[in-house]
Amino acid sequence: MKNILVPVGSSKNAVSHLQYAVDFAKAFGAKLYVVQVYNVYTKAGTMIKVDDILERESLEFLKSHVDKVDKKGVEVVIKTFKGKLVDTLELVCKSLDIDLIMIEPRTNSVKEEVYLGKTSGKIIKQTNIPALIVPEGYVFKPIVYILMALKSAVIKNHNALTPLKSIKDQFKSIVNLLLVKTPFYNEGDFDVDQELSALITNTTKSENATTFQGVLEHYKDNDPDLLCVVRRKRGFFTKLWEKNTILKRDFHSSKLPVLVLSGLK
Repeated sequence: MKNILVPVGSSKNAVSHLQYAVDFAKAFGAKLYVVQVYNVYTKAGTMIKVDDILERESLEFLKSHVDKVDKKGVEVVIKTFKGKLVDTLELVCKSLDIDLIMIEPRTNSVKEEVYLGKTSGKIIKQTNIPALIVPEGYVFKPIVYILMALKSAVIKNHNALTPLKSIKDQFKSIVNLLLVKTPFYNEGDFDVDQELSALITNTTKSENATTFQGVLEHYKDNDPDLLCVVRRKRGFFTKLWEKNTILKRDFHSSKLPVLVLSGLK
């Protein structure tokens, strides 16, 4: 893992989140890109160069945040980009060869009941970039136990496992696999191939209405340091994808970092 991207919003947790990102990047010897995406809605006849003002303010905002953390020797690069959030982030991640995007649950939401705010929800829901959701105020620690929850172990996109492999290799993590049989189960879904099997220490099988419910039933028994799920059209976040905002009452492990891999298929 060489390049990590952190989009910065205006939440009160932004500095704490950035410190976690620095500590995480240091463990991998990775470069950290701290970015902000802004959009401009112009009116006919506007004389002021709004772009220049917003770019300058955005850079100053990012610099003030970076100045508040202990960089611990990590190379931190600040950048601002103009455009629509999701499209811009995907282009940025491609051009900078980003391995992981690290996001706050609530980049600018003030509602205490919210787990993922609209901005973070959009990033998780509408992109296919590997992402790590870090709980508010969470302090970095080695990731020893990982719970990976899947409804299907069929893998066609083998690159999707790369972030999980990197974390496992770096921290010598124990990865426990939870296979959840849902009403959408197909024959062969629980056939674990050699590549995934090489990462797994223990496997548990469960039968639940959704992968999400399977995790709620089993994650406390595993007591993981990290939950790993994948993006699917009908996957872990299916119930939660009705809106970009996700409430804490709908996702109870809001004290646990969540690694969201790009789709295995």
